[in-house]
Amino acid sequence: MATPSISYFTPIPLVYLLLFSSYSIPILAINITNLLSPYPDLSDFSALLTTTAVAADLTRRSSLTLLAVTNSFLRSSSADLTAHHPDLPDILRYHVLLEYLSWQDLRRVPAAGKLVTTLFQTTGRATSDFGSVNITRDPATGAIAVLSPAAAAAPSNATVLSLITTIPYNLTILSVNSLLVPFGFDLTASETRPPLGLNITKALIDGHNFNVAASMLAASGVADEFEQDEGGAGITMFVPTDDAFSDLPATANFQSSPADEKVVVLKFHVLHSYYPLGSLESIVNPVQPTLATEVMGAGKFTLNISRVNDSVGIDTGIVQASVTQTVFDQNPVAIFGVSKVLLPREIFGKNPIVTSKPGGEISGGAQPPDSSLSPENSPGLYPPPNSLSSPPGFLEELRSGAADNGVQSLILALGCIALCLLV
Repeated sequence: MATPSISYFTPIPLVYLLLFSSYSIPILAINITNLLSPYPDLSDFSALLTTTAVAADLTRRSSLTLLAVTNSFLRSSSADLTAHHPDLPDILRYHVLLEYLSWQDLRRVPAAGKLVTTLFQTTGRATSDFGSVNITRDPATGAIAVLSPAAAAAPSNATVLSLITTIPYNLTILSVNSLLVPFGFDLTASETRPPLGLNITKALIDGHNFNVAASMLAASGVADEFEQDEGGAGITMFVPTDDAFSDLPATANFQSSPADEKVVVLKFHVLHSYYPLGSLESIVNPVQPTLATEVMGAGKFTLNISRVNDSVGIDTGIVQASVTQTVFDQNPVAIFGVSKVLLPREIFGKNPIVTSKPGGEISGGAQPPDSSLSPENSPGLYPPPNSLSSPPGFLEELRSGAADNGVQSLILALGCIALCLLV
């Protein structure tokens, strides 16, 4: 009796797992300034995102919804919206929802509302769930409103006016008719917080074991620049100890570097926001832009901050340091001693980034896809992905040659094998 033949086949979903399990999917760099530039009525909001460095916070994030306030409503607001207002960066972070919501998603919001976390919640400065917003939809009119969960205690709400643009499934930009203010914030004050009058260089000398850093800050002139931020959004400084400078290898001794490069490295040690030690220990978003990010461009010169072994760890990509002591902490200035000099990989890494001018695009970085078409103008253009959809940007990266020939050959070979097994 003939032995019955057994047909073996690999289901398509499994083939996809084989193809993509070891493939590194690129993360699209979001340039909010570029995306908002075609819309003049959002120019004021775009400028605030840039000057407060919140735009840089969004560079390597995905699945976002931005609530952009139009110029007319910003200018009619009674709030003091100077870029140096100490609370303004967190107010703007409150307009960044950490979830991609399409226009269709908004039309399906239940009557009871939908609670969505914002970027402000990730700072560790939001109490309870006050770093979230509640999105509601009026069944009768279809109007979509965004409210603070503490609306009864601090009424702050906005109505969605229109869909500006979308990048499926990474970013949606909506225009709203009012600035949203989290519970406990007050932007109606006519003056910003007065500066402390802190002499940073003197504070470091008084802290002992920071003499090298103090002399470098004074000689470069950046200490004066840092002190100007005391009355603004605040700063958090990570200052290497004298021992940390002594431990630098000869190949990474940036004290002999060109003056402009030295300034960038010094700014790499400073965050443009005030973070007390407790906020650093509980920080949700580990990747933080620095003052060097504002000079060299979004996505560059960032620090990865996390809690490590009951301390705060700081990772630059080539150096792992830890916070060793608190030198000074009074809102809006925090100064912490760190165990190592924070060397940015863009300068001291094996393949440093060469930037021809400040604010340039990330060297070799992926460009965001065309966002000129929106679901409103092109219904059905962006159907939801099914189980066989390739990751966003995957085919584009293959066409651009970002994947090496060996990976492409492997993918083609596995694809052919899969088709043969299905025949």
